[in-house]
Parts: sequence; structure tokens; C-alpha cells
Amino acid sequence: MSAHGSSLCPSDGHISLSDRQCRSARLMDMRSLLLISVLLALIRGGEGQKPTVSLRPKFPQVYAGDDITLICNIGGGSKPTTWIINNRPSQTHQDYLMLLTAVTPDNNGVYECDQGGTKSDPFTLTVLNLEPHAQLSSSVGGAVMTKGDGRNLVLQTDDDDLENWICYVLRGVSTFLIVPDINKDMKRAVIFAEFKEAERATFWCKKKQAFLRSNAVTLKKTELMVMLVPPAVPALKGEPVTLRCEVWGGPQLDKTVFYKDKTQIKSSPEDTYTITNATQSDNGMYSCHATYRFTHISTGAAMKDGDSDAQELKVIGGPPAAVISASTNSLKCSCPDCPASCTSYHWYHTPFNDPFTRKKRSENDESITVEKEGEYKCRRDCGNGFSRFSHVYSYTVTANVVPILVAALLIFIGLLIILLIALKRRRGGSAIQETKQDKDKTTTGDYEQIQLKDKAVYHTLGEGTSKDQAEGGYEPLQKTQEEGVYHTVGAVGPVEGQSEGQAQGGYEALKSIKVDVYHTVGPVEGQSEGQGQGQGQGGYEALKSVKAEVYQTLSSDDSKKPAGEAEGGYEQLPQKDKDYETVAVEDNPYEEVKKQMGKENE
Repeated sequence: MSAHGSSLCPSDGHISLSDRQCRSARLMDMRSLLLISVLLALIRGGEGQKPTVSLRPKFPQVYAGDDITLICNIGGGSKPTTWIINNRPSQTHQDYLMLLTAVTPDNNGVYECDQGGTKSDPFTLTVLNLEPHAQLSSSVGGAVMTKGDGRNLVLQTDDDDLENWICYVLRGVSTFLIVPDINKDMKRAVIFAEFKEAERATFWCKKKQAFLRSNAVTLKKTELMVMLVPPAVPALKGEPVTLRCEVWGGPQLDKTVFYKDKTQIKSSPEDTYTITNATQSDNGMYSCHATYRFTHISTGAAMKDGDSDAQELKVIGGPPAAVISASTNSLKCSCPDCPASCTSYHWYHTPFNDPFTRKKRSENDESITVEKEGEYKCRRDCGNGFSRFSHVYSYTVTANVVPILVAALLIFIGLLIILLIALKRRRGGSAIQETKQDKDKTTTGDYEQIQLKDKAVYHTLGEGTSKDQAEGGYEPLQKTQEEGVYHTVGAVGPVEGQSEGQAQGGYEALKSIKVDVYHTVGPVEGQSEGQGQGQGQGGYEALKSVKAEVYQTLSSDDSKKPAGEAEGGYEQLPQKDKDYETVAVEDNPYEEVKKQMGKENE
């Protein structure tokens, strides 16, 4: 064979036709070998490129309620994919991306994917029925935003070193870093959530160089005017869930219709649909139809309407929840459904006047004693996760009401006593006080002494008791601005040394050096014939004035009385806005009046 080959391809350097053919054959053989080698390499390489299953976000540990995505053969792009879950092909997932929302331990298992007849290696998914270390929540709104919109997400942790926390966002299959804005006073951090060009975005935060992280928040984008907005956190079994039908721009809603799986469930002017006690039977795709007008732009705005996108609502059982029991100011935390790995307790306090600040207390015991007012929550630490927070317990300091009631009663009694004393003094200062009574020996009339603050003296004579005594009442005498003494004189009966006419009602003006005496004499009826014309018929004399004024008012005599017992009634002169003060009365003041009248008659 070598001889034949050497005769076909001589090596003496001479070129012949047979030699050329020989060289061409050699080149073809080399090309064939190269092609074969490439094919073999491709075949061998194809055998090494099996599909792979990867997790996004790259959580070190998946917790109940997280939204996650499983990706098959990320380098191969979108290809027809068959997913195998626990050795059973899935009929619901046909794309190379498998989106799992609000996962629970029910999603635990082995996941594989098949592309073009090649199956990936198995991927084991484990979901803990616990909550992560930190909490990430939306400041406002729910899980749906319009295109180009954004909102703040708030991060709260048990640690004081928020500087060691970093946040991320998953848009599609790409992950981006976000630096949070830290507020040390409020012990929280804030990140701004936006979509960019993605249809949905998942946000979370984790501690640097540690496995501690927050829960994941997924926001979905809509380009429609009307949007159905579910909560941004998972819906929990037994808890109320509210779905909102919102319209971009905030117009006035006239009517809202809610649908579940394209079936109408409610129609009303309200923009909310509330499930009071959520169960897994409430799972489904919800949407709404809104009729609205932009009345804040124009009062005559036209009526418009529109439909929202359908949004998924998934109700999960959620991690076990802690429970607070209270006795006065002692609080106790328990968690009956927590696993045995849960050991210590975490307590949190939020002041009433600062609802955005949450502070972890230093106690790790089951029970604590509280002194500060505010809202208290607790949860159990289970090592690689936590139980759900308990419901909020509001603690208010209640004072002992018995001392307060006693003090209030004593204050009331004291005020009542002060009021009674003040009223008594006020009445005592203005009342007429009777201090002394004295009877006249001649007329047996009673004297009532009265007191006036402005130093005016008033005499009031009471009625006589016997027939031979003068009868008459006295009116309070009026007092002018000047100081004066007022005398009110009653009729005097017959006195020894006087005529009958003088004794039965003749009145003359009384004179005083410093005071003026006014006599007003009424007509006398039935007088005897012995009286003078001026005296017997009630003549009046001009009243004289010097400086002060004394008024006397005399009533007419009673004609029915005997001639020797003329009676005169006295009326009290009215007194203007003055009080009375007690004054001493001279003994038998009528004697002086009688003497003066006798002298004038002589």
C-alpha cells in the first residue's frame, strides 16, 4: 500500500498530473478532518449546555408572601419550555419564566425545565412559613401604579445601623442597586420605587455581608386611566382586604362596577370593594369599570367611563401570628402556632404622637411591664425568621379616679361656701336692720331705727296701739345730695295748754337752722267748729328751704275719731337707691315739735 501511495504521490520534486491530483486529495482530507472536528466539538458542547433553573431575586432564603421568578436557561432567551414540578409536568407555565406570587410552603418542591428534549438539573425550592427580619412597605397606595409614576417605600429594621443596609430592584430578569435615604431620628430608610421600562418591579433590601433581609414588594404598571388596586402586601386569611377602583387624575366617580373572573360582584357609587374575612375562595382575577367626570376641571365636564386591567388576588394563610394579652400595665406575648425553633420575644413601642416611629425594646422575655403610653406589638424570634406581628395593643395611663373625685368634691363644697358667704354679705349690706325700738310716752308710738350709709337720718314711727294714741305709718324719706335730717311727724291729740283747734290738726312749717322742713298737710274731714278756717280745712303753707331738706308728709285726720283724739296717719317718703344705717334716736322727739307749735300759736 505504501508502494502504491508513493507511486501516486512521488516525492522527487517533479510535478506531474498525478501529483496535482494527489495534493488536492490531501487538502480535501484536511478540510474534512477539520469539519468533523468542529462537528464533534459542537456535539460535545451541546451535550454540556443543559438548561438550568435559577432564582430571581437571588434570595438566600425565601419567606411566605414573597414574589419570586424561576428562569430556565437564561442564556437561551425565550424558548418553548416545559416545567416539571415534583416530577409532574405543569400545564399552567409554558414560558421560560415562571412567576410565583405570594409563595407559601405549598410551593415547596423540586423544579425542572425541559427545552428541546433536554432537561435541566433539579432545583429545590424551600419556603419558610415565617417573616424576614426587616419590613419594607409602601407609604401610600397599593400594588398598581400608572406608567411614569413612582412612590416611596419605607424600610424598618430592629437594628440601629441602617447604614449597613442596601436595597435592590428586579425589573424583568435584571437586578439593579438602590441606595436608601436614611432617617436616623425616625430609625427608618426610604427608597423611591419606579418602573423605568419594566412592566413590573420587585423591591427588597438586605444587610451587607449578612443573610438578613426584608420582605419583597412587587409593583405592577398599568397604562389605562382606570385601575384596580389591590394591597401592596399579601392578603392574609381571616383578615379584611380592600380593593380600590381608581382613575388617574382623581375625577369624580359616579358609578363603579367590580368583577371577579369577569363576573360582576358589586355595583355602587363607592370606589372600594371590601372582603371582611378573606379566604382562599376569594382568590381570583379582579377588575373594575368606572364612570367618572373631571368636575374639578370643569363643572360641565362630559361623562366618561373605562375598564381596568385584571389583577390577581391571592389569599394565603401566612406565618403564625403572635398574640398579646394584657393585665393593667403588664403585657404578655405568646404564639401558639409557632414552631419549636422560636425561642425569644421581640417587643416594639410606637408613641401616640409619632405613628411613623417604631422602637424595639430591650426586653426579650415573654412578659414586660409598660409605663409609657403608646402602641405595643410583639413577635417571636425563630432563628432564621420571625412570627407575624401581633395586633396592636394601645396602652393609656389611667389615673386613680377616687382621689380625683374627692378633690373635685372638696373644691365644689369650698366654692359653694364662698358663694353663700358672698350672697349673705351682699344681702346684709342692703337690708334694713331693726336695732332698737322705743315707745313715746305721750303717743305710745314705736320707733324703728334705720341705717343709711350716706349719713342721712330717717325716723319711722309705727302705729299706736291704744285709742288715745296717734296712728300713722311712715314712708322712707327721700334724701338729696346734701346731708340732712328728716322728721316725719304724726298728728298730736289735745295737750294741756293748747286750744281744741290747735290740737286737731293745725300744722305749721317747722323751722330749722340748718335743715328745711317741708309740711304737706292733707284736708281734714269732720273737724270741730272751734277750729280756724285755715286750720280746720287743711290749708297748706309754703315750704321753706335753707340748705338741707327735711320732708314731712302728714295724712288727714279721721273724722270719725272724737274731737279730743285727732289722729294723723304718716306715710313713709320714698328713698332713692340708698341704704339705711342705724342712728340713735332722741327720747320723746315729739316734745320739741309740740313746744315749737305752742310758741308759734302764742
